[in-house]
Amino acid sequence: MATCEVCGTEVDMPYNCRRCGGNYCSEHRLPENHGCAGLNEWNDPDGVFDSGFDDSVNDRGGSASVIDRLTGRGGPLSYFKGNASYLFLAIMVVVFAFQFLVYPLAGIGFRDPLWRATFVLSSAHPLYVWTWITSVFSHGGIGHLFGNGIVLFFFGPVVERYVGSKRFAALFLVTGSVAGLAQVGTGILLSDPVSGVLGASGAIMAILAVLTVLNPGLKVYLYFVLPVPIWLLTIGYAGLSVFGIFGATAGIGTNIAHLAHLTGLGLGLLYGVYVKGDVSAPNQLRLGGGRGGMGGPGGPGGPGGPGGPGRR
Repeated sequence: MATCEVCGTEVDMPYNCRRCGGNYCSEHRLPENHGCAGLNEWNDPDGVFDSGFDDSVNDRGGSASVIDRLTGRGGPLSYFKGNASYLFLAIMVVVFAFQFLVYPLAGIGFRDPLWRATFVLSSAHPLYVWTWITSVFSHGGIGHLFGNGIVLFFFGPVVERYVGSKRFAALFLVTGSVAGLAQVGTGILLSDPVSGVLGASGAIMAILAVLTVLNPGLKVYLYFVLPVPIWLLTIGYAGLSVFGIFGATAGIGTNIAHLAHLTGLGLGLLYGVYVKGDVSAPNQLRLGGGRGGMGGPGGPGGPGGPGGPGRR
């Protein structure tokens, strides 16, 4: 027994979509009837839909690959197939555990060069290329992690459903990395040898920006009550970042990577314009549980601790 992810009908023999991984009733089994992200890959010779009951259509004459077995139905990682948003959220939690539990237990505190070389993208070592990615999944504290995580949890799956998991993963990783590089690049230009950045806020801002372009009038029901158009939320965050940059210039202390926020926002707007003709977005989303529910952003980034790297 399973529940159709579109209408909520309980079905004994659900149709499993191989592209998005969802279960559907007979009425919504076709990709066009459940808004499948895989429609964007229809021209891909490998992007052919099947009912999910006969694996032989994907058999090229050999046994299934290790990845197919791990992510296929019943595999230990099957939940994350088509759910890149939740996969990235899980990685963020695991990385956070390494930051503040595993490394400290090994005697490597956050001021240790090895800790920073693992988790922080810095102007001192911009060619530590692994930090271009690890810094995106690292955070400066539980509040920072929660703020970015809650936005990714609610907003991420919506964008992923409409652009596809592959393009969503590329969007998240590229915008997160470029946002961090823009922040530390500015530090290098300003001859700041200690500037550093960590956090996923650049990617989070890109996600909000994509939704804003696809449907600027989309209403987010904060706490199930207050309808707020997403363009207002996006502009609000952009305004805070602009104010933060000018405040820092004026000598007002800040440990938030505002430039990274704005970079992610700009990249997201550009990508939203690029895909706008290919996808569609819902008209309203609610904060809380349920399919298609959306949560209000808990605030990408947060104030950093004394002497710590900028958070984004």
